[in-house]
Amino acid sequence: MALQLVLAAILVACVTMLIKVAYETISCYWLTPRRIKKIMVKQGVRGPKPRFLVGNIMDMASFVSKSTSQDMDSINHDIVGRLLPHYVAWSKIYGKRFIYWNGTEPRMCLSETDLIKELFFKHSTSSGKSWLQQQGSKHFIGRGLLMANGDDWYHQRHIVAPAFMGDKIKSYAGYMVECTKEMLQSLENAIDLGQTEVEIGEYMARLTADIISRTEFDSNYEKGKQIFRLLQLLQHHCSQASRHLCFPGSRFFPSKYNRDIKSLKMEVERLLMEIIQSRKDCVEIGRSNSYGNDLLGLLLNEMQTKKGSGFSLNLQLIMDECKTFFFAGHDTTALLLTWTVMLLASNPSWQDKVRAQVNEVCNGSPPTVDQLSKLTTLNMVINESLRLYPPASVLPRMAFEDIKLGDLHIPKGLSMWIPVLAIHHSEELWGEDANEFKPDRFASKSYAPGRHFLPFAAGPRNCVGQSFAVMEAKIILAMLVSKFSFTISENYRHAPVIVLTIKPKYGVQIRLKPLKP
Repeated sequence: MALQLVLAAILVACVTMLIKVAYETISCYWLTPRRIKKIMVKQGVRGPKPRFLVGNIMDMASFVSKSTSQDMDSINHDIVGRLLPHYVAWSKIYGKRFIYWNGTEPRMCLSETDLIKELFFKHSTSSGKSWLQQQGSKHFIGRGLLMANGDDWYHQRHIVAPAFMGDKIKSYAGYMVECTKEMLQSLENAIDLGQTEVEIGEYMARLTADIISRTEFDSNYEKGKQIFRLLQLLQHHCSQASRHLCFPGSRFFPSKYNRDIKSLKMEVERLLMEIIQSRKDCVEIGRSNSYGNDLLGLLLNEMQTKKGSGFSLNLQLIMDECKTFFFAGHDTTALLLTWTVMLLASNPSWQDKVRAQVNEVCNGSPPTVDQLSKLTTLNMVINESLRLYPPASVLPRMAFEDIKLGDLHIPKGLSMWIPVLAIHHSEELWGEDANEFKPDRFASKSYAPGRHFLPFAAGPRNCVGQSFAVMEAKIILAMLVSKFSFTISENYRHAPVIVLTIKPKYGVQIRLKPLKP
């Protein structure tokens, strides 16, 4: 009798769990999206008709496949129609506000700059990253700062922010200069061996990986480079796998992508654990009284001092944080440098202007931190590069509660997608020359950062490492133009594509000429 009661209780529990899972699945994939759609339609916000489960994913894939099927005829910066063709098509039909569907997730395109500013500054705590986004990057960067929400985000930001402020960020300049010297020497060696052109993107990727390895892992620099190579593969695989997240349970399918993702993740975390354990061992046996002054050391020190508090770092979160900053600190900065070199190589008059000011300010030496603010021409060029080729083509935010945004009622669960690339190329905001390379538009502050210039987002959730990235870019570019003049190669094919970030499909080939000392 007792056994029957136990079995009956287990059966009831299983049935209850199945009913709960079934309801939550139906709610997630059907009830909640339909409720959101009705609310937005009542406010006049419409969009393309979605298909069952896949939404408008197939439509977007078709648009992009067609727009990127051929390379561009010349170096032309009018790239919104190429990279965001669905945005161009749907905004013409439905206006600045429209709803489209990423699988079963409704997304509202938001391009009105006043509403964007209100969202970023007023509703930073009531909006954040969606479940779908978090699942897409779960095995890549986990729940680090980039994907955290609410109190978790607040505590993580509070912990890592000191690593990118004041004297701490200035202390990284030495690493940046030394790594850049090594890269410049490798370029000179390539020229001495008779190499007539180089793909500068490869050099910038290695350089930024070297810099982030040293600032994040310091003495574990070589192992950091191994992690970098594995994360590159993991990024590609996660990008491919995220296309299928609209299908319930797709992340559990025993596909080759899912198997490779888990294998790469395990290898990355094994290497990270070796670095972490060696730091902990040094402290425990008394060889060191701290975990180090790099980012990893800061995180480990924080974990030790905050044990037992309401929020504490665990080893998994530390690994996620390391992966987050490795990706954000390497990939986006390498692309900023690559696109900026392409722009300077194809605009020699601006290259000459940058070089003249660098020579005047730095007098043939690597720039010091104090000299960087005097390189105003270089700063304008970097900003224009970020405008034309922003690291992220879109910025997503999901409403975690009902919010009022201008005249709109935004229901809980609605994702808002800000088309940064389209805003940066808007003739309405930037004038008729919006698709032209004109750095002097940044000679004044009239470009309104936080409203229509959004390379690092804005508000409390802006990019915590933006000062690091800009300082790094200035040092590298200043040293590059001092050492070489460069022109775009006739082999360069202009074909921007989006693979999480905006990348040159075939790299950027340039011809280098050493300058006389």
